[in-house]
Amino acid sequence: MDVERTALPGIGLRYEFQTQRGRRMGVVTHRSGRREVVIYDPDDPDSTTECVVLSGEEANVLAELLGGARIVERLAELERQAVGLVSRQVRIHSGSPYDGRALADTQARTRTGASIVAVVRHGEVIASPRPDFRFEAGDVVVVIGTEDGTSAVETLLANG
Repeated sequence: MDVERTALPGIGLRYEFQTQRGRRMGVVTHRSGRREVVIYDPDDPDSTTECVVLSGEEANVLAELLGGARIVERLAELERQAVGLVSRQVRIHSGSPYDGRALADTQARTRTGASIVAVVRHGEVIASPRPDFRFEAGDVVVVIGTEDGTSAVETLLANG
């Protein structure tokens, strides 16, 4: 799907795309953090039929609802395609030995054979986090591997 990005001087950015059913939609991101979800009039591409204004927090919730579900769907499909491969979501709890520490410190892949493929923080998905990424209490770590490997990562993140 093609997304057209347009700078709006003094305002922010506009992202537009066309749905599979032919409707044009967009998101306007203001410098203030406010977001507007717009649906364009099919008869007049310069006019909108709907405009929903979202605060930064509301935009994060919507992104979590839409984005989080897509990641889960993709992981489920991957599991169906690869026998023996599972995904696990592991929360970093306050008091975890990795709260405030870098991903590289876990040596998760070397120690367990499983891979940390994403982290969800405050509704934002951080795909393929870098080795210097620092975990925070409340993060949800997405792990892919065998059942034993993903279980070992869960134990590692909880107990060290």
